[in-house]
Amino acid sequence: MQLFQVHPIFGPGIVAGIVAIMFRSIGFLGKLLGEAIEEIDPKPVEALQACGASHFKVVLYAIVPQVLPTFFAVAILRWDINLRESTVLGLVGAGGIGVILQGAIDTFNWQEVSTVLLTIIALVIAGEVISSYLRRKIL
Repeated sequence: MQLFQVHPIFGPGIVAGIVAIMFRSIGFLGKLLGEAIEEIDPKPVEALQACGASHFKVVLYAIVPQVLPTFFAVAILRWDINLRESTVLGLVGAGGIGVILQGAIDTFNWQEVSTVLLTIIALVIAGEVISSYLRRKIL
């Protein structure tokens, strides 16, 4: 007799890949933003509290401006990582361009494999160009 029966929530497919990347990204952003908030300069917070500012205004005017550059840096980094992870997840059945690549490999369609690989390389390079541009502009 089996005590526990395992049922996949999403099964293989695009939704499973999206949820996997989403949970990992949320955890990554939360951890790094939590650390950034812990390292802020407390003087602006104390100054606003001494003036009688509400908790919302303390967060808006003392904490957010100090954490915003870190947020943008981490968001850009995470976007770049997600672009690369989506290909790998697709190779294991989570949808996207990785499924197309795996199908071409399985059928020995090497012209399609090379086209997909060149597309992936172009996307990664475009992602690098965009992320470096955003880093220069925002940070």
